[in-house]
Amino acid sequence: METKMNSMLSRRPDQAIIIRDIHRLTEEGWVYCSGLTIINESIAALSVSQPDLPADQITYIDGQGSYLLPGIIDVHGDAFERHITPRAGTELPLDLAIAANDHSLIGAGITSFFYSITDGFEPGPRSRETVRELLNEIELLCPRLRCNSFIHIRHESVNTEGHEELQQWMRDRRIQLLSLNDHLPDLQNPGKVERYLAGLQRRVKMTEQESLHFLEQLQTRRLLGEQQVSELVSLAHEIGIPLASHDDATLEDVERSHQRAVSICEFPMTMVCAHEARRLGCHVVMGSPNLVRGGSHVGGVSVAEAIKNDAVDILCSDYHYPSLLRAPFLLHRNQGMPLEQAWQLVSYNPAKAVGMAHRKGLIESGYDADLLIMDALDGSPLSIRQVICNGRIALSRDR
Repeated sequence: METKMNSMLSRRPDQAIIIRDIHRLTEEGWVYCSGLTIINESIAALSVSQPDLPADQITYIDGQGSYLLPGIIDVHGDAFERHITPRAGTELPLDLAIAANDHSLIGAGITSFFYSITDGFEPGPRSRETVRELLNEIELLCPRLRCNSFIHIRHESVNTEGHEELQQWMRDRRIQLLSLNDHLPDLQNPGKVERYLAGLQRRVKMTEQESLHFLEQLQTRRLLGEQQVSELVSLAHEIGIPLASHDDATLEDVERSHQRAVSICEFPMTMVCAHEARRLGCHVVMGSPNLVRGGSHVGGVSVAEAIKNDAVDILCSDYHYPSLLRAPFLLHRNQGMPLEQAWQLVSYNPAKAVGMAHRKGLIESGYDADLLIMDALDGSPLSIRQVICNGRIALSRDR
């Protein structure tokens, strides 16, 4: 997937990394690897291959029998919002927030991240103005960010302003994933209204009366919003941007997503919807915090049960990055799932869903050098010894 982000990565002088004495995670399980060679951004050989470079351009890592895993690919994460707005009514500089977020990602073993930016109808951190500023700032900082950074726009259907602007961003390849959201609660559903307002109060300062008036006004945008979504769907298919549905709650929702040729189903609300989405060929995405916590914080499907019932293809960080590292190890420990299978939920499977499986998600010759070296297989960020991203050492801890 060639993107505007990719084109911004500045060319670095040739360099190499040679890793010795390590156990490599493959699709079949652990394989002892006496050596692995990285040249520039790619894995050059699954062996020690002495590159024709000056000594000061080669870095040697003694694995000491530790573990080498593919870097984590997170297709849906919005915890960066807490770096921007740590408290309701506060906003910190975007450059500082993105830098802090990049540090958090690498520390959790995430080497490819889709900034899941809400193109919403609210003022403040989920407004179009914030989306515009975030796009510009991420692109500006991209050459300095350690984590591979991509843009996932979570478009709210009733955000009808700036439709042409969003289409132009798509044409300019500034967006790598588009999900179709409708978080505007039906005013006839008091439970959903109450839950939405509770979240709104954490993000925006409004009185209860102002919030209810705000929701009433937005209801009038639904018809135009649906028309615009149809145009966005057509354009995404024309350009080749993967499409995701979000929070499908009924079989009718799943069928509508199928009619739109959506390829990713994010957070289906029932097991029936998850199974139907998979039957129709979608990659089903669920949140790792749900698995780590032992359930959904909004009354949705239990991820542990969904995985037992073969209804999940991909795990994402959702709102907590370290949970994505912990999740495969929990599946291995609690459900007896082979780690190589569990790890695919956070590496190869998301790579397939976004069209990157030819270069990410596996430790193979020719693949991107996005790797984790871990001292212990316990799912703790403290067990990460090194993170290699784009052939660069992005994190290194003493043993």
